[in-house]
Amino acid sequence: MMNEFRFYLSLFIRRIHFLLLIVICCAIAGLVVAFTAPAVYKARAQLVVESPQIPGELASTTVQASVVEILEVIQQRLLTRANLLDLSRRFNVHADQPDLLPDAIVNDMRSRIEIQLPFHSQNRASFVAVTFAAPDGETSAAVTNELVTQILQENVAMRTNATGQTLEFFVQEVARLDDELSQQGAKILQFKEAHKEALPDSLDYRRTRQSSLQERILQLDRELSGLRDRRARLVEIFDRTGRSDLAGESLTPEQRQLRQLQDERASALVIYSQDHPRIRSLEGQIAALEAANIRLGLGTETSPNITAFELQLSDIDGQINFIEEEKAIIITELGSLAKSIDATPSNAISLGTLERDYENLRLQYTQATASLAEARTGNQIEAQSRGQRITVTEQAVVPSDPAEPNRKLILAASVAGGVGLAVSLFLVLEILNNTVRRSVDLENRFGVPAFTTIPYVHTARERAMRRSLIAIGALAPIVGLGVALYLIHLHYLPIDLFVEKVAEKLGIGGLLDRFGIG
Repeated sequence: MMNEFRFYLSLFIRRIHFLLLIVICCAIAGLVVAFTAPAVYKARAQLVVESPQIPGELASTTVQASVVEILEVIQQRLLTRANLLDLSRRFNVHADQPDLLPDAIVNDMRSRIEIQLPFHSQNRASFVAVTFAAPDGETSAAVTNELVTQILQENVAMRTNATGQTLEFFVQEVARLDDELSQQGAKILQFKEAHKEALPDSLDYRRTRQSSLQERILQLDRELSGLRDRRARLVEIFDRTGRSDLAGESLTPEQRQLRQLQDERASALVIYSQDHPRIRSLEGQIAALEAANIRLGLGTETSPNITAFELQLSDIDGQINFIEEEKAIIITELGSLAKSIDATPSNAISLGTLERDYENLRLQYTQATASLAEARTGNQIEAQSRGQRITVTEQAVVPSDPAEPNRKLILAASVAGGVGLAVSLFLVLEILNNTVRRSVDLENRFGVPAFTTIPYVHTARERAMRRSLIAIGALAPIVGLGVALYLIHLHYLPIDLFVEKVAEKLGIGGLLDRFGIG
């Protein structure tokens, strides 16, 4: 095993010049790439999402979107085609490429913009980082600050638009529900007016009224029966005696008074003569009372207009007619009450439906009014920037050093790649090489031990050729580096300034100054 290692190590050392040539070529290529790649400046701005200044328990905004959601929407609006083309035109980002197509400009602008959104986490501040890559620091800082301004404006616009649309919606909703409430109230009023005799709220009264009227009819029937019996008895007495009232109870007060005066006159004639003042006074009173009875239609006692029997019958018949009329009115009212009571259940259902719809509308109106108050509060909160907002913690400044490319890393990677390529090439060549170079190779191939080995003796021509190849391999990178420096001095930058620039980019300017180089 040790012999194998020594053998390959000796081969590696013998071919070290070729391997170094590969490493040097890769290093030169990396150096050219590192210092010919255009510098990219990235200005960085940082924003923070602040919590609402007014606690949500006291007054809350109507914007319910999360911070990440709002920032994602803002990011998509910033990366729209129109906005990117406008940014490129205003800040002359592609002024050196006038023939660049709009699609290419949009794709390039999107690749230059980087917006780092925060992860949604509670009890932690949310930061947003914005960067823009540009060939110079001024353009990078200007575009970055413009992006920051657009983020702030879009955030305010989104939140105020959301609260404004919410407020407008609830204003319209309250107006609509108020109109529907008025219409529903008018329907209820119209229904009550059309069915005012059969509404459920007066059902108890109508039932009580129906009961009292039924009792009244029974009472009237009893009274009517009594009057009819009385009339029949009166007719029966008159038919038997020829008089309806023997005691004068059926006379009117005027007739009783007239009879009393006539009795007094008859008693006085027994004592006094016809010409006595007392007799004349009584006769005058009798004459006056008879004249009054005639005017009243009662006649006199000797010649009455109607008899007492007729008067009593007339009185009884009048009472009977009155009771029958009252009974007819009550029966009519009972019919109306029965119809209204029968119609009350259906009216109650219809009215209940109308009132239930009215109550639902009233609840919706109350809820909409409360929501409208909340929407107005939320709109005021956003209008005064008292809610959740995005503020700038660090403005973008012009960067002094480019962010890309990392020339040290490119140079180190090219050297490491050259070493890896050289080692890989050495290993591949050795794996593919099947020539016999040692006695061990003979023994492995033919299966017989070797007694001795004779080394290969190079001729003078081969040795000269080999030295020439080594010299050419050693001089080629030096000549190539010299030609490259000459071309840089001639077409790009004087060599002394170029060395200073390279030293500055590599960070070794102080070291060169210490040794007096540069």
